[in-house]
Amino acid sequence: MQSGRRKLPALMLAGIGLLGCGDRSTAAGPAPLVLEATLPLAGVQGRIDHLAIDPPHKRLFVAELGNGSIEALDLATGRSLGRVGGLKEPQGVAYLPARNELAVATGGDGLVRFYRADDLTFIGSVAVGGDADNLRLDARGRVVVGYGDGALAVIDPATRAVVAKMPLPGHPEGFQLDGDKAYVNVPDAGTVVSIDLAAGRESAHWRNIGGRFNFPLALEPGGRRFAVIHRMPGKLAIMDRATGQVQQSLGTCGDSDDAFFDATRHRLYVVCGGGGVDVFDTTGGHYTLRARLPTRSGARTGWFSPDLDRLYVAARERPGAPAAILVFRPAT
Repeated sequence: MQSGRRKLPALMLAGIGLLGCGDRSTAAGPAPLVLEATLPLAGVQGRIDHLAIDPPHKRLFVAELGNGSIEALDLATGRSLGRVGGLKEPQGVAYLPARNELAVATGGDGLVRFYRADDLTFIGSVAVGGDADNLRLDARGRVVVGYGDGALAVIDPATRAVVAKMPLPGHPEGFQLDGDKAYVNVPDAGTVVSIDLAAGRESAHWRNIGGRFNFPLALEPGGRRFAVIHRMPGKLAIMDRATGQVQQSLGTCGDSDDAFFDATRHRLYVVCGGGGVDVFDTTGGHYTLRARLPTRSGARTGWFSPDLDRLYVAARERPGAPAAILVFRPAT
C-alpha cells in the first residue's frame, strides 16, 4: 500500500511503532486469536504488500514487493504453488473468482497484470498509471485500482480495458467498495473521500480530525459506518458513512496498513507494522480494545477470510526469522 516514494522517514516510522505497539499485554481471559500456523515464504526478502485469497481452493496470493514477485500458497499444506518474479513493485493483488484469474498491480511500471490463477501464467495487462497500488472487485466483477497522484480506475477484466477513471485529491491508500460507492483514504490530502462509481465523481469528502496518515479503511457490517485508522498518532476513528461524523475515537497500534471486520464476533482487527494486531470488540455499537497480540516488526498487511475464519498476516524477513505468513485462528 505504501510505495517507496511515500515512505515515512525511518526514525519517524520507528517512533510510531514504538508508541503504538510497545505494550503487548492482553485483557483478562483467553486471547481472542491463536497462532495456528506459520507458512514459510522461502527466499523472500524485503517488504510484503497485499494479500488475496481464493477460499474454495484454499489458495493465498502474496505480493512480495521487495522481492519483485508474486506467489501462490496452498493453505492446506503450506507449500508454494508457484512464484512469478521480475516484477516492478508488485503491490495490489485480487482474485477474480468468476474467471479464476489473478490481477496484480505493479507500481513500478503502472500496469495491472492478469494471470491464470491455477498456474500463474501471464495472460495480459492494462496500463493505468504510475504507482498502481491497491485492488478491489466491484459488484460487477470489475477490477478497481488506486494509482498515481490521485485516481481510481475501473477495469473490465474480460477486455482488459479501462472503462472509467475518477480523480482524487491525492494518492489513494486503503479503500473499500459498497455497491456503487467507494470510500477512499487519501492521506496526502488529509481526507476520506466518498466516490459515486456509477456517476464517476466525488460525492463527499471529510477532513481528518486529530490524526494523520490515514491508511487502512474497513466498512462496518450493517452499512452505516466505517473505520479509519491513522498512523500518527495510532488512532481508530469510527465514522458515519452518510455524514463523515466521527462517532468514536480510540488509540491503536502504530504503522497500521490493514483492518478487517469479523462480523460473526462483532470484532475489528487492526494489523500494524509496529509488531502487533489490535483486537477491538463492539457492544451496542461501542468499541473497546480487547487485546493487543504480538506478530513481528514490519508485519503490517494481512487478510481476514470469513469463509475460512482465519486472519493471515504477512511477516517480512527479520534476523533469525525468514519471511512467512502467520495464520491466526479466532478462539472459540
